[in-house]
Amino acid sequence: MKVKQAMHKGCTWCSPDSSLPEVAKILRDEDIGSVPIGENDKLIGMVTDRDICCRGVAEGRDLSSLTARDVMTEGVAWCWEDDDLDSALQKMEENQLRRMPVMNSEKRMVGILSLGDITHSAPPQQAAEFASSVSAHH
Repeated sequence: MKVKQAMHKGCTWCSPDSSLPEVAKILRDEDIGSVPIGENDKLIGMVTDRDICCRGVAEGRDLSSLTARDVMTEGVAWCWEDDDLDSALQKMEENQLRRMPVMNSEKRMVGILSLGDITHSAPPQQAAEFASSVSAHH
């Protein structure tokens, strides 16, 4: 199976200058756990609900003045839509990722491969092993 057969097609992304409240509203309204951050036509990071809590709330910062850049995780791992699902899962396991951006041959982000997508697409045993692996303590 190829990644494009399992992934969630399309995704909303933000600029690094997007306000944190704007990013949080996207997470809430789209019922998603992460938002890709792009700048100059390049994926530069991801903001998760956990990033907002750990890098914003827990540090006692003024959330209304923060931007995506202030809390984002840089150095994003991604895969190609034509990759075999097995190789994408291996990359996600190695990096302890529950979500990974998916690129097409033009290096355009065309979707996100998530734990939920995998549980719906992969064989049950493989999905269970993957879920256990990415959910293990660091």
